[in-house]
Amino acid sequence: MAKVSKKLRVAFIGSGGISGAHLKHLVKMDDVEVVALADIDPKALKARSSEFGIDPVGCFADWKTMLRKVKPDAVSVCTPNGVHAPATIDALKAGADVLVEKPMAATLTDARRMVQTARKAGRKLVIGFQYRYAAKTAFLRKSVDEGQFGKVIYGRVQALRRRGIPNWGVFYSKEAQGGGPLIDIGVHVLEMAHYAMGSPKPVAATGRTFTYLGNKDSLAVECAWKGWNHKKLDIEDLAVGQIRFENGAVLTVEASFAAHIEKDIWSFDLLGEKAGGRWEPPGIFTDQAGHMVNLQPSWLPRDGFDEIFGRKMRNWVEHCLYNKPTLAPAEDGLAVQCMLDAIYASAARGGREVAIKA
Repeated sequence: MAKVSKKLRVAFIGSGGISGAHLKHLVKMDDVEVVALADIDPKALKARSSEFGIDPVGCFADWKTMLRKVKPDAVSVCTPNGVHAPATIDALKAGADVLVEKPMAATLTDARRMVQTARKAGRKLVIGFQYRYAAKTAFLRKSVDEGQFGKVIYGRVQALRRRGIPNWGVFYSKEAQGGGPLIDIGVHVLEMAHYAMGSPKPVAATGRTFTYLGNKDSLAVECAWKGWNHKKLDIEDLAVGQIRFENGAVLTVEASFAAHIEKDIWSFDLLGEKAGGRWEPPGIFTDQAGHMVNLQPSWLPRDGFDEIFGRKMRNWVEHCLYNKPTLAPAEDGLAVQCMLDAIYASAARGGREVAIKA
């Protein structure tokens, strides 16, 4: 194997749960050196540094100190949503390229500031949209690009849990997270559906949110993910919305942490003038030889969480170190944030349509 001539010096802001998924892959790469971690929780910091063999000298309680002393080439931001913007902006201003976990930010205002800072600093900003690295997503996106769907006119996004309110961290807090299932899990399926349909420009949205299960004491005790703080819960159980795009296409969104449904659903559908498609299970539905036909790929690469996360992290490293294109640029993150923000804004206004201005 040829000797690696340069290594990407990576630091982390936030050493909680999702950072482990990043580190698992980064520490195996010959052209990456993890040089520092920053976290306000000393226990989380110690646990993560011990798990991945990171020198305690590189562990910091304050990210500003870390950025000043370590001067990393790139930073992975793995904090709660409300901290994404300040951590990302400080890292960009310090001269680092950044990968920030999804959603891009807790608010649209923050997301815009992040993009503006990256442009002014001349640094790379990538959003942690791992599901666009799934083979099923690539299959549908390429089919759209090749014209098999014709014009995509409609899509439906579903990120639905029957009972799955997170019982750790600050997921129940709108102030800390920016919202509930729409911004936490709905963002995943929304971003890959938007990407698969060719990333059209959103122009308006409507939405409604409902809280009717997660604030009940009995459910906090009885359901599968027990023990969330139902008294402090101020996020939605269910969010629904519709997005209009400049090209005339329409996309509906459904996201829930708790709902009276038969089973969890994690998928999206696209309908085009020549064909339709579905993410799970992957397939294309069209007409051939005067008959309706269903087409399924006979083989796709594995799409487990570990596989898609590995592709995501490798793409980020190659983008930072070798200037290769990223699948998840900041502009895509901003478009998704615009859609999330507009659905929540519409819900706050009783479902009235809200214009989207990127």
